[in-house]
Amino acid sequence: MFTRLGCLFIVVPLVELALLVQVGRWVGLLPTITLVAVTGLLGVILVRREGTRTLRRIEGELQAGRLPHGALMDGAALLVAGAFLMTPGVITDALAFALLVPWTRRIMRERALARMRRAMEQGAFQVRVFGAGPPPGGRGWPPSAEPRREPRRDARRDPRREDDDDPPPRPGEIIQE
Repeated sequence: MFTRLGCLFIVVPLVELALLVQVGRWVGLLPTITLVAVTGLLGVILVRREGTRTLRRIEGELQAGRLPHGALMDGAALLVAGAFLMTPGVITDALAFALLVPWTRRIMRERALARMRRAMEQGAFQVRVFGAGPPPGGRGWPPSAEPRREPRRDARRDPRREDDDDPPPRPGEIIQE
């Protein structure tokens, strides 16, 4: 873990700096600075366009009642591409532009999913979901996914009380009797 982080935060910037210095020697200082500025500006435009398209896909899939896992992974890839474009360099810019092209992003997404699937099968990667459960009334999202169930009857209920059909209080709710 620490070797990967060390590589990410120490080795990659050093290689990028060395490569930029070499490019500056080949083409000159002003063209190198122009190259960095143009790739940054073009990257911002492309990230914005692809991000807007991805947000529309997420909204469309949610409205259709589907989980937008592919679109969310595309959004994460665009976030990484934006971070790569903010750092000046040739290698990170090339990776960022590869993440901005939809068909290369799809290939990278499929490889990442396959890698995650293998790790889950080996037990090296776990997915845990935390939450309070479905909202009151026993219905989850999407509403049509769960069959309607009758509330459970508690054996400890007092048969003489009339308000036994009231739902239990929510956390933090003030009860007045």
